Amino acid sequence: MLKKIFTVLAMCFMVPACAGIQDDMAEPRRYEDLSFTNQPPIKLKVNKIDIVSEFTPTFKRPNVEHLFPISIEKTARIWARDRLEAVDFGSNKIAKFIIKDASVTEEALNSNEVFTRDRIRYKARLVVTLRITDGDSMSAAETSIEAWRELTIDAATDIDEKERYWNGMVNKLFTEFNRSMEENINQYLNMYVADNTHIQEYN
Repeated sequence: MLKKIFTVLAMCFMVPACAGIQDDMAEPRRYEDLSFTNQPPIKLKVNKIDIVSEFTPTFKRPNVEHLFPISIEKTARIWARDRLEAVDFGSNKIAKFIIKDASVTEEALNSNEVFTRDRIRYKARLVVTLRITDGDSMSAAETSIEAWRELTIDAATDIDEKERYWNGMVNKLFTEFNRSMEENINQYLNMYVADNTHIQEYN
């Protein structure tokens, strides 16, 4: 949304200089990390929960996840901390929450039309596996989720507006991830969920 700024000419003889001072004095926008504590924990019949990341950012384009005001990888860790709870401390079973991908890439979409502006497409991808292992037999059960979002904006969008779009993108990504991961756990790891009311049907 374009923001109109009305300036009293008597207060500022050089409009560009005034605008520059206002920009310098403006505080950068802050975005808070997402939280999932407003939802009930998923109680797992395991001794402990390990949170592991196998994702290594490159800090090189086309990857731009490091530019986002809210980290997808960090938010995935927060999700595991807030929503997964170990409740069987006499068990030898361990749940491992593995972040395999938490990337965002950008792609320039150059327009061949005279009056059509160039655009940029962002693709966010989150891949997570929840694996439960038995310490004795090393048998394992697991479920995986791949969540993604795509966003296309004007290439001339300023950084403040970009961050607003990026923040919304991450919020929508985790809304989908939260729903899908909980469904998968209750469906495919239901024998490890305490007080589980889900009934698995087999064809």
